[in-house]
Amino acid sequence: MSEATSPDPDAVALAGRLFDMARTGDAVQLAAYLDAGVPVNLTNASGDTLVMLAAYHGHADVVRVLSARGADVNRANDKNQTPLAGAVFKGEDAVVSALVEAGADPDGGHPTALDAARMFGREDYLGILEVRGERRGPSTGG
Repeated sequence: MSEATSPDPDAVALAGRLFDMARTGDAVQLAAYLDAGVPVNLTNASGDTLVMLAAYHGHADVVRVLSARGADVNRANDKNQTPLAGAVFKGEDAVVSALVEAGADPDGGHPTALDAARMFGREDYLGILEVRGERRGPSTGG
């Protein structure tokens, strides 16, 4: 790779720190970077967004910080997993609530958040997610 096409090592290091902030729940520091212009939908090499990492690691406060700044709460990673399905899989109640409040689609990705809730017998999540799906309206077609 030539020097002109190589990623800037400082930018790569900063991105790594931002992903760590999402994973560890450092909402205040992450918000400061976002407010300074870091893209809210930044993704890592696996297609995981900051929202995905925060959701999967149980940080509802970070999910709220990101969604308040316009993060795409429905963006799937390279495995077609969504933040909401990840939160359901991990049993992160506060994160599920934060994502639903931010408009996350329970039918997005594969498996969907609804699929995961059914698979793990989470009737509490099914109630929340099915209501969210109905509020979104009927699907197109049929």
